[in-house]
Amino acid sequence: MTLRDFLERFRPVGTPGASAAGVPADRKAERTVELEPALAQLMGAQQEAAGIRTAAEAAAEAIRRTAAQDATRLVMLAREDAPEMRRKAAEPILREARQQAEAIRAAGDLAASAIQRRARERMPDLVERAVADALRLAVEPGEVS
Repeated sequence: MTLRDFLERFRPVGTPGASAAGVPADRKAERTVELEPALAQLMGAQQEAAGIRTAAEAAAEAIRRTAAQDATRLVMLAREDAPEMRRKAAEPILREARQQAEAIRAAGDLAASAIQRRARERMPDLVERAVADALRLAVEPGEVS
């Protein structure tokens, strides 16, 4: 349809002035004939769109259901794996703590053995002084015990 054909629809049927013999154009019938094929195509397109929309909604619901099932399964697997993951995560920390504890214990053992060695070295002298002090107190006259 050209622009001229389109504009022709709005042109009056007859010329102004006295009426001429003839049948006036049936504009309603012309519009119906002109629009019916286009409206029929639109109706088909609307029905097709409704079918596509229904199928898409069903597919989306199936995807949501599958995703929810997958999520539930993943959460369940994660909960089952959590203790092992925690143990693996704690391993290096525990290993380091054990090494630190062993180092502290070794340092304590060294300090204790040094103290014991010094005590063994000093013990004879301390015993000798203690005995001397005890004898001196026992022998000194005028002291009251």
